[in-house]
Amino acid sequence: MAFVITKDTIIGDILDNAPETAPIFLEMGMHCLGCPSARSECVADACAVHGVDADEIVAKLNAAVKK
Repeated sequence: MAFVITKDTIIGDILDNAPETAPIFLEMGMHCLGCPSARSECVADACAVHGVDADEIVAKLNAAVKK
């Protein structure tokens, strides 16, 4: 079964399962991938903090995982 990312997915889980997604987080201004928050913060919460559209990043992340 493919790994599917939602707005509720924890960033740390995404990076563990699909490390190739890291550049997407970086390009959207989320440079704290190694910080403790990434281990417990979901995509929606991180997007709210960084002023990023959660639907847009989820779409990009899922596209990267499907490649």
